Amino acid sequence: LPYVARNTLLPEKKLNNRAACRIEDNLKMADIAETKNEDIPSLSLGSITEPTTSKSEIPKCKFIEDIDSFSKSFTPPASAELLIGAFSDLFGKFKQYEMNLAAKRTNYQTKIPEIEKTLALVRHLRKKKDEEEKIITRYCVTDTVYAKAEVDSDSEKVYLWLGANVMLEYTYDEALELLSEREKMAKKDYQEVSM
Repeated sequence: LPYVARNTLLPEKKLNNRAACRIEDNLKMADIAETKNEDIPSLSLGSITEPTTSKSEIPKCKFIEDIDSFSKSFTPPASAELLIGAFSDLFGKFKQYEMNLAAKRTNYQTKIPEIEKTLALVRHLRKKKDEEEKIITRYCVTDTVYAKAEVDSDSEKVYLWLGANVMLEYTYDEALELLSEREKMAKKDYQEVSM
């Protein structure tokens, strides 16, 4: 419903009793909210948390020894309901942080082994090229059908799947450098989210 000023009616439309009651209820609620807003202390996230110095930027919750003096530190004093609501909101944010960290941890637990396998494969291709051996492998055509293929390691090129439907061609040295760097970064990031 649009906000209608007190004692005014919309000229084009006739209001039935139900609509008039809803408008009157909305006006009463607006009056109550206006008077309550004057009595509510300003309680922000910064007043119940401590500044963080960690890279994750997750705030630390303040330990409150004396709740009575803490609630009276606001002007006007904060009610128990307001404090409980603020800490409930903070708890919800901490649960969201926890879920995000768990998702990142799971992502790195699958990403790191993939990088290590790809790195080992590129090293194997390079070794076989240096030894001038043929590489015969099986590749998956469909779920249960495999075919033999001979890999040309003399070309010294591999195609790496970067994600987002992007695949690029690299030389063995470029691929080893890129994968080593990504492995190092992924392990470092995994350590940070595992703390």
